[in-house]
Amino acid sequence: MKKILAILFFLNSLLVCFSQEGLVYQKPPKEIVDLVDVERAPNVLMDSKNEYMVFTYRKMYKNLEDLSQEEIKLAGLRINPKINISSTVTYFNNIKVKKFTENTEVQVQGLPTQAKIANLTWSPDEQFIAFTHSSSVGLECWVLNVKEAKAWKVCDEYLNGNLGTPISWFKDSQSLLIKTISKERKSLRTNNELPTGPTVSISEKGEKAQNRTFQDLLKNKIDEENFEILTSSELKQVKLNGSVFKWKEAAIYWGVSFSPDGHFVLLNIIEKPFSYIVPYYRFPNKTIVFDNRGKLTKEVNIVPLTEVLPKGFMAVRKGKRNMEWRADKPATLYFVTCLDEGNPEKEVSFRDEVFSWDAPFQNDAVSIVKTEQRFNGVEWGNDQYAIVSDEWWTTRNTKSYLFNPSDATFKPIVIDNRNSQDEYKNPGQAEMKRTDWGTYILDIYKESIYLLGEGYTEKGQFPFIDQFSLKTQSKKRIYQSEYTDKKETLLGFIDIEKGIVLCKIESKNEFPNYYKRDISLKSKKNKVQQLTQFPNPFKSIETVKKELITYKRKDGVELSGTLYLPLQYEKGKKYPLIMWAYPQEFKDKNSAGQVTSNPNEFVFPFYGSPIYWVTRGYVVLDDAAFPILGEGKEEPNDKFIEQLKDNAEAAINELDKRGIIDRTKVAVGGHSYGAFMTANLLTHTDLFVCGVARSGAYNRTLTPFGFQSEERSYWDAPQVYNTMSPFMNADKMNHHLLLIHGDADNNPGTFTLQSERYFHALKGLGKSARLVVLPKESHGYVAIESILHVLWEQDTLFEKYLKENK
Repeated sequence: MKKILAILFFLNSLLVCFSQEGLVYQKPPKEIVDLVDVERAPNVLMDSKNEYMVFTYRKMYKNLEDLSQEEIKLAGLRINPKINISSTVTYFNNIKVKKFTENTEVQVQGLPTQAKIANLTWSPDEQFIAFTHSSSVGLECWVLNVKEAKAWKVCDEYLNGNLGTPISWFKDSQSLLIKTISKERKSLRTNNELPTGPTVSISEKGEKAQNRTFQDLLKNKIDEENFEILTSSELKQVKLNGSVFKWKEAAIYWGVSFSPDGHFVLLNIIEKPFSYIVPYYRFPNKTIVFDNRGKLTKEVNIVPLTEVLPKGFMAVRKGKRNMEWRADKPATLYFVTCLDEGNPEKEVSFRDEVFSWDAPFQNDAVSIVKTEQRFNGVEWGNDQYAIVSDEWWTTRNTKSYLFNPSDATFKPIVIDNRNSQDEYKNPGQAEMKRTDWGTYILDIYKESIYLLGEGYTEKGQFPFIDQFSLKTQSKKRIYQSEYTDKKETLLGFIDIEKGIVLCKIESKNEFPNYYKRDISLKSKKNKVQQLTQFPNPFKSIETVKKELITYKRKDGVELSGTLYLPLQYEKGKKYPLIMWAYPQEFKDKNSAGQVTSNPNEFVFPFYGSPIYWVTRGYVVLDDAAFPILGEGKEEPNDKFIEQLKDNAEAAINELDKRGIIDRTKVAVGGHSYGAFMTANLLTHTDLFVCGVARSGAYNRTLTPFGFQSEERSYWDAPQVYNTMSPFMNADKMNHHLLLIHGDADNNPGTFTLQSERYFHALKGLGKSARLVVLPKESHGYVAIESILHVLWEQDTLFEKYLKENK
């Protein structure tokens, strides 16, 4: 009997072993590889005077060696403990400078060898850019003289970038305030130590800590100590000539910001006790103001540990929040407090109140405006004009108000009141101008401001500039793009008085480039002058046929998608279809049916795009609209599955009616919530032969206090959670599913376990599935080896299930 059991155990172990493939990284066909292995155009920085353009270059993708650097995950952070910077940072490796008036870029001299550049920060006078370089032993401070195109290492101090940018400029542009590694820093502890006892967490009766599913949290005392070690910094002043002075003793400095006039520094400091259920930004913290020599001025805020909040997306903590310097004043703080105890369910006339507080903060803060809904930001102008906005998630409403920051008795004037998802009515963003202090305020010119809008309409996208009178609240359109074969993006004014605008122009096969546009009355033709000459790196698909199509769901909701035909398309021939989508929730039919894509946008295949397969003989429907609608008291997810099916069916019917697809050979795919959609479509419909689900969540009971746009908890709506979860319906799966996930996913709710457990369920039920777990990868994939392999997996799937005779 023992012998028989031993044989059965051996055979079973073989079956388990044979369930895995010992694959090395693969590459897709050449036509796809050629679209991945391209030179990336640089990012562009510009000074406010529009004298210089600074080009920063980086590789298109990282590699596995980049991802294999040492990493520690603590309190929502991912840290490289050797360098003391986020392990997820993307580095630039070169910098060039170009004058606006010239066509040639100048190579910056003096850059570090094998440069790993990050945290680029303009000086107040815009003569310099400070940046960090990650050397093999630590994070260094460097400065670029923009005019001379020369860079140098400022000092021998090693910086601490574990809590964000470690560099702030003094207002004289000759000194930097830097976060540095203390020479007395302790060594990190390891989890190999013998434990002295268990880790115990406590839930008090009545305290409801209904938090989302956060990743990379602290787990024990060792994590706590390591978090404190890695995030503690000394503050030092370093002059551009290399002189270094100690400015403040070691602490966990989260935020460092100078007042606009440079006379004060606002420090935000994290304190204990730390938490095991929320990230670092909800730990206790205090905010203190010092003068620019480091002398204490005032402790202006104390925030306790925030583990418990009322329920809902609009819930906030009590006390002062959103504390920052006013951009229009030399040294004045503003902050917000809630008037509803932070509880969205409490009925009040006003939700939030905004206060202004002048340095040196000896007098009480002054109330300047109240908002009916939750505060959502303020744009400062001058003593007479500012704009505050609020929002309310449940209704999707957003409002903007014009108010007088010097007169609290002035009744704010509503200048925008709409559904936040109604892009056809979006008034645009106010043009801002840089002050002498280096802050940005409303650009008020002749009692007017200028609104730059994206210009989505029923007939297409036509970006615009409106002149808005602050006195009469009337609008006058002074420019609207007329392109029907290109896409124009309005970036801002170069000279508001002369009517010179900075913009980007692109087309389906023309890479986005920067232009100057003259919209003044003198320029009747709105002439443009090209400023950059970035070439199209994707020449092999520049002739692809691209079209924005519209169609209707059976309930009348307008839908859209971007259609790509195969490169070698033959009219009359039917092709297999790849559909890619991402569901989005709406509260009204009008917003759900709006088109916010431009068919003239440059065709840019990135790692997650399905566009590659136009080179392989497939029709591609990208960004197919998948609205999930719930009007009135009905929530969108109450009919999630039904609406998924209707959206997919409408798209397939439209393409079938056009005679371009074989509707028996259709694949669907998506990333994150799109992966969740894919698994549900393969489970509940027979519209698709196969699907690709990347980095998704499939068991909603593992995200019990809400997910995506769902505010209700599992215990509020168990039927919704269970019905929406592909894991709970794995027995209904009848189509092949390719699951792909990074083994280090840090996105809330989509931890790798979601794909692993779902695959185990499918396998246990005898369903057709394949699970690919990518080493070192997070929620989005960044290593070239991973990306090429993912494309190979997808190509193999499509070729097998959509082309081979079955």
